[in-house]
Amino acid sequence: MEKPLVLIRTLLLLCCLCCALPAPAAEELRSYTLIARDGRWDPETIEVPAGQRFRLEISNENQGPEEFESRELRKELVLAPGAKRTLVFAPLKPGSYPFFGEFHPKTAAGRIVAK
Repeated sequence: MEKPLVLIRTLLLLCCLCCALPAPAAEELRSYTLIARDGRWDPETIEVPAGQRFRLEISNENQGPEEFESRELRKELVLAPGAKRTLVFAPLKPGSYPFFGEFHPKTAAGRIVAK
């Protein structure tokens, strides 16, 4: 009868110790800014380090909606006028990844270059 009680106490102690440990720090992501303005992206080229996650903060300063879209990166994000949103990207292999604005496909074109 004593062995199960010792086992339960040990498990409870381990649970308490695990809960008392500080949580690991969140990974610090490098951020880049992309602005939709006058039917174009600013900047048109964003250079990021290959093999590292990163965050892209996208703002729409157009009079109408805009959509960030990249088939190669499998990302889509629609923004209302004046909206600001964030996308997080998995580590990219070295290369160039095009994106465009769905509402201005002829003028709103850009690329993310992973080096």
